[in-house]
Amino acid sequence: MTDAELRTMVSKTLTCRIDKRENCSEKMEQFLNRCFYHSGQYDSKENFVELDKKLKELEGGRVANRLYYLSIPPNIFIDAVKCASSSASSANGWTRVIVEKPFGRDSESSAALTRSLKRYLDEDQIFRIDHYLGKELVENLSVLRFSNLIFEPLWSRQYIRNVQFLFSEDFGTEGRGGYFDNYGIIRDIMQNHLLQILALFAMETPVSLDAEDIRNEKVKVLRSMRPLLLEDVVVGQYKSHTKGDVTYPAYTDDKTVPKDSLTPTFAAAALFIDNARWDGVPFLMKAGKALHTKRAEIRVQFRHVPGNLYNRNFGTDLDQATNELVIRVQPDEAIYLKINNKVPGLGMRLDRSNLNLHYAARYSKEIPDAYERLLLDAIEGERRLFIRSDELDAAWALFTPLLKELEERRINPEYYPYGSRGPVGAHYLAAKHNVRWGDMGSEQ
Repeated sequence: MTDAELRTMVSKTLTCRIDKRENCSEKMEQFLNRCFYHSGQYDSKENFVELDKKLKELEGGRVANRLYYLSIPPNIFIDAVKCASSSASSANGWTRVIVEKPFGRDSESSAALTRSLKRYLDEDQIFRIDHYLGKELVENLSVLRFSNLIFEPLWSRQYIRNVQFLFSEDFGTEGRGGYFDNYGIIRDIMQNHLLQILALFAMETPVSLDAEDIRNEKVKVLRSMRPLLLEDVVVGQYKSHTKGDVTYPAYTDDKTVPKDSLTPTFAAAALFIDNARWDGVPFLMKAGKALHTKRAEIRVQFRHVPGNLYNRNFGTDLDQATNELVIRVQPDEAIYLKINNKVPGLGMRLDRSNLNLHYAARYSKEIPDAYERLLLDAIEGERRLFIRSDELDAAWALFTPLLKELEERRINPEYYPYGSRGPVGAHYLAAKHNVRWGDMGSEQ
């Protein structure tokens, strides 16, 4: 590809979304003129020496920093890092590397990847990117809890009955099955995105907002967690389903997926944190593809009011009367709190209402994309939202025994129709821990 071809390609998706002030086209032109294409092999030292030469010409002797973004298959990470580190590091500024997930398939492969990376880079040069941590509402989680007096005292087993982390997509693998089949939904979503959000949610107050202080607290949460047992997990796989005139394919209809694949496209799990704050509180996770809706949210269900004066007004379903805090990460970002109130009128009829902070209504600004935030953080050396190697080890330690057991025993997933709410087993799992999924009611 020539430089001109690359610039044409980039210009098709380049926008001035976040800063709509004047000179947009001028700024875009300036940016495109600084985009260059250089071809070479990932494992060729000579090619990286050529790249270094080209970069030095462009840098013109100024203090220059280099950030390598490895959006490449994991099996060639190490080759690229080795060559970049030895032959194309910045001479007078910093050199950093962004690594895209997957960070291995289990504890062993993840540890091997970390060891290899650390042969050529220091820990503070490695930025493991998890785009979910860059989302606005995940960023707001700590602000909500630590800067609002009404929430921090309630953030414990005393007041919280259960916490749910829900992730669903309303489409299947759509031709990406080859990649997905090797990993499955637990590795793809739970072990990283949802577990990271859980750690941020459940951590103790850090000493400061410094990256290391926050990451220290997250590691403590992960290390306090009980190993996952098979009886606390439900796995599913979507099957084909006809709705009206449209037939939706099964997971195994994807040409890139083996016909006998047992890879889960859905999983639900109950996790427990064995520490003083969270002892006995079920943390439920649910993630799946080809479900009825696209969403990602955290639902905090509070305990029933003891000796509630209004019990008879609620009838038998006390769950309808409990407060719930919902943090909707996507789509349509919002934070809302479900409260009970009286319906206006002469009778005593109670109703549930939402105190709602709907982002689009409250803020006219466009919300930056998670990757934009994380790339800027990597350039500025802000590590709060990136995963440290001991965090990664602790996360894998939690999930690896379960993943091995699923694969060695060839556990059959429970099948669910494309576009449904997922396998029935997920309801039994929730009921076993005295929980009702928050996304199942008619009003959510």
